[in-house]
Amino acid sequence: MIGNPQINDFEELVVALKTISNSSDERFFRMDVKPDYQDTPENWEDRLEAAFY
Repeated sequence: MIGNPQINDFEELVVALKTISNSSDERFFRMDVKPDYQDTPENWEDRLEAAFY
């Protein structure tokens, strides 16, 4: 979110995370703060982890 301030909602964050995970050699994902978007779902952690892996 900090590195991509152009992201406007949770779904854009999911797409960006998928793109980043596919183009990098990162093996681990950790997010400590709930995304501050109006459309952030209750299961946001699960959704972001699934997008990364």
